[in-house]
Amino acid sequence: MRVAFLTWRDSTHPDGGGSEVFVEEVARELVRRGHAVTMLCARHPGSAARSSLDGVQIVRLGGRLTVYLRGLLWLATRGRSCDVVVDVINGLPFGAPLVRRRGLVALVHHVHREQWHIIYPGFWGNLGWFVERRVTPWLYRRHPHLTVSQASLDDLASIGIPRSSLTVVRNGISAAPAGATRSATPRVSVLARLVPHKQVEHAFAAIDVLRPEVEGLHLDVIGEGWWHEELLAEVRRLGLEDAVTFHGHVDAATRDRLLGESWLMVLPSVKEGWGLAVLEAAVQGTPTVAYRYAGGTAESVVDGCTGLLADDLDGLVAHVRTLLTDAELRERLGRRAAERAAEFSWSGTTDVVEKVLREAQRT
Repeated sequence: MRVAFLTWRDSTHPDGGGSEVFVEEVARELVRRGHAVTMLCARHPGSAARSSLDGVQIVRLGGRLTVYLRGLLWLATRGRSCDVVVDVINGLPFGAPLVRRRGLVALVHHVHREQWHIIYPGFWGNLGWFVERRVTPWLYRRHPHLTVSQASLDDLASIGIPRSSLTVVRNGISAAPAGATRSATPRVSVLARLVPHKQVEHAFAAIDVLRPEVEGLHLDVIGEGWWHEELLAEVRRLGLEDAVTFHGHVDAATRDRLLGESWLMVLPSVKEGWGLAVLEAAVQGTPTVAYRYAGGTAESVVDGCTGLLADDLDGLVAHVRTLLTDAELRERLGRRAAERAAEFSWSGTTDVVEKVLREAQRT
């Protein structure tokens, strides 16, 4: 098959995250299986207009918003020869059904109800949410959808996507145990893009409350994003400069070492389609504390088995306290997290994606 992915960014983009990792890992696996794959995304400073990633042809056009128009134009012209197109919808769609009726699949990690109003309060947030909950379901109503969790499937069904067109495909994982030595002193990590809806401030709040109780407690923030300065200001406001380290973007080996040294990871996002970071921590035998209401985290974290789920900030602080002070529980959850992570692979993920793409090609 000749497959094209339309996605607003790739993993080298400053705002790249789990969604982009998903697309690239699946694209690579499709190439290994003999398919021709093109990925179209936005340009960013320092990026090439064209590049190749393990056989995946990457075409970069436009910017944060203009990529949608440029991508639709590309699809209507050069992309017409593709057998199947995957329209990756991150809040806004590319509008592929406007120029293509067959061989089209939508990929949605999660709906963005909360994010629209957190990032764009007022008119623009309301408009974005209107497009996502009204316009997009109508436009894509006749096309199959892939999503990464049962929670996201339920959310998509609630805005009008027929359940019969929805398929859940779990994330895979490519990380391997780093063999890092667990820190002798208590360390907590956060692995996330630094954007408002990841709520990294909640991890700061937990450290602030627990530092008087847990000697030497330290937080490692792994990731970067446009909310960095605001987070730095919050650290200063709380007087946590000596208790928090911002590592920024790091390579996979450094990420895995930091996660392996951590006693636990905190993922305080308001919404996650799945939570790839949970699996990346689990591979290193590190359990996660997350919010139950965040959607996919209630599936990537098995509560009481591979980590703990909280209902609010007080509960999150309480769970972090429990894992910091109960070594037996922490180690047991970490072992089970590593065992469960071994069940996930990008090959298995691609099996499901490939099946849906072949069905879309025929209809």
